[in-house]
Amino acid sequence: MTDTLTRHDIVQAEQRIHALFLHAQQQLEQTFTLPRLTWKKSGKNAGTANPTTNVINLNRVLYVHNRQAFLEHVIPHEVSHLVVHQRFGRVKPHGREWQYVMEQIFGVPAATTHQFDLSPLKLNTVTYYCECGPLELGIRRHNKVLRGEQSYRCRRCAQTLTIAK
Repeated sequence: MTDTLTRHDIVQAEQRIHALFLHAQQQLEQTFTLPRLTWKKSGKNAGTANPTTNVINLNRVLYVHNRQAFLEHVIPHEVSHLVVHQRFGRVKPHGREWQYVMEQIFGVPAATTHQFDLSPLKLNTVTYYCECGPLELGIRRHNKVLRGEQSYRCRRCAQTLTIAK
């Protein structure tokens, strides 16, 4: 599979954003400003929303490999952030207002993380270990460990991760 974003992909994402905003306007009886869409998101994040600039930024590689999941979950997730900001102002990013818009307005589970295969991203990682076994840390976290700025613990066993020797 190629990592190339097509014109059809861009139009499809823009149409989904537009449809979600129209739906929110009808349900909440309020006019919302449509955002600008960019495709510059890198790393493991599928997307981000910047309420102050009204921009949705999507990860093009993850989109190409997970089109349907983006249309059904990621785009509503990011649109919800912008709708919430325009309706309620500054609130917790995944707070009750955001959950309400996700679940009650858009009918989408209010999930805050994805489970996409990250191998197409070709990220640089370093192997660390704990009692549970090997874990991969990204290069930024690895560099923080090397500089002595940070240490990381396993989420399952709570043991401090150590670098492979």
